[in-house]
Amino acid sequence: MEQYIIKGGRPLTGEVMVGGAKNAALGIIAAAVMTDETVKIENVPDVKDINYMLQAIEDIGAKVDRINKNTVKINASKINTVNVDFDYIRKIRASYYLVGALLGKCKNAQVPLPGGCNIGSRPIDQHIKGFEALGAAVKIEHGLICANTDNLKGNHIYFDGVSVGATINTMLAACMADGLTILENAAKEPHVVDVANFLNSMGANIKGTGTDIIRIKGVPKLHGSEYSIIPDQIEAGTFMFAAAASKGDILIKNVIPKHLEAITAKLLEIGAQVVEFDDAIRVRACGKLGHSHVKTLVYPGFPTDMQPQMTTLLAVSQGTSIVTESIFDNRFKYVDELSRMGASIKVESNTAIIDGVDKLTGATVWAPDLRAGAALVIAGLMADGYTVVEPVDYIERGYENFEEKMQQLGAAITKIDSEDIKAIRKFKLKVG
Repeated sequence: MEQYIIKGGRPLTGEVMVGGAKNAALGIIAAAVMTDETVKIENVPDVKDINYMLQAIEDIGAKVDRINKNTVKINASKINTVNVDFDYIRKIRASYYLVGALLGKCKNAQVPLPGGCNIGSRPIDQHIKGFEALGAAVKIEHGLICANTDNLKGNHIYFDGVSVGATINTMLAACMADGLTILENAAKEPHVVDVANFLNSMGANIKGTGTDIIRIKGVPKLHGSEYSIIPDQIEAGTFMFAAAASKGDILIKNVIPKHLEAITAKLLEIGAQVVEFDDAIRVRACGKLGHSHVKTLVYPGFPTDMQPQMTTLLAVSQGTSIVTESIFDNRFKYVDELSRMGASIKVESNTAIIDGVDKLTGATVWAPDLRAGAALVIAGLMADGYTVVEPVDYIERGYENFEEKMQQLGAAITKIDSEDIKAIRKFKLKVG
């Protein structure tokens, strides 16, 4: 098993470049199979979830040409099956986007029920509602989402709850349906807008993304395109919190500051310094930071994917803080790991009550999911002594070259095999 070993106590300084948004890229790769012409996608993050999705579309007949690690060409004219039963696709949440894409193009789809991080119940009932409203028959059989139709027809769809996945999935299917589709109570996240912009670049007619009402006029076919994916706001936010937690000074480049406003507001509230530029953001901190009350909300509220990082930073801030998780029902599993490092956090239902402590101490901790894993690395950067975070698989699903970027900023971190005692000793001798 691979793990990160970290020596805490070093302020992070310098510059870091943020990669493409993983959550946008997954929807965009699914959308790319909807045309028979070639599409070129740039700023694709080189992470495990993306590579699984590319392997999955290749497995059903699409031609995938990796120009370099962040640029890919896709031609889906030779798709020969709608049964996406590729083993690795079961591991990622966004596998369900292939239902909307294949249903729109081929009028049929069979895709495994999604996997991903175990952070609570994430039902697909709103996805099914969207597909059925467009005229598809949907059933779950043998662990697969099976959807088919003779013809998709536009409809007026009101989502019972705001869902990024259901918004993107229904949008994918609707862009090639007959007539007009109106999605109400739609998600407004930047990656929803990015998927729509990509579809529009292929000839779709989608208006209103970024608001809670999206209008889609179906078109008979889509064409090729060249497109660059937006920067990843969660990767950027993670480095923003790493700067504040380590009492460092980081310039985070290739970002869209507007996408980070909720994160920036909380950092300013607790006493960090944040300076915005056109496509970069600088975060500095020194001394003890203050407490805060945080509630995760749909965009433009504070993102649930930044909740573990925020909680970790507040664990060593002054006073008592309260973090409420309103999106997922099982996202505080990492708190037990922080407690092993000396944090004082009590979880009651969907709320964490945090009494700030003077410091954390190094320990061996288990990463239960992607964002919690990144948060535990941040905890290790703050802690006295050595921290081991395992496994790294979850973290590598969503962060490209995570330890290399941390090393460039001055972090004492390396990835090793847990059985490699010599590597552990070598690291400890190197960092002192």
